[in-house]
Amino acid sequence: MSTFSIFLVLITIVCFLLIVVIMVQNPKGGGLSSTISGTQMLGGVQKTTDFLDKSTWTLATILIALILLSSLSFTGSLSDTESKIIEKTEATAPTAPVAPAQQTPAPATPAAK
Repeated sequence: MSTFSIFLVLITIVCFLLIVVIMVQNPKGGGLSSTISGTQMLGGVQKTTDFLDKSTWTLATILIALILLSSLSFTGSLSDTESKIIEKTEATAPTAPVAPAQQTPAPATPAAK
């Protein structure tokens, strides 16, 4: 399994978690925090809102970091040397440089008087 595939799986998991956290929230303040009536659950309503807010920002930061690292692993110093695309382009590229065509000078014609 290549490095890029590992990053792709991690990005997918983080995206799923981010979707779940965002769907739990309600933009008008009535999401999960409004359905918890007692203070026994997760430290109360205010703590739930803080937790959801912090987890959203944390997951978004992790997602951006994983995307940047995956781009480095795809084309940068961490790249996989067994890439089929690179092998295909190297196989189709000409190995010897093509010499430019020799141009013959046009015959000089006498100027008409």
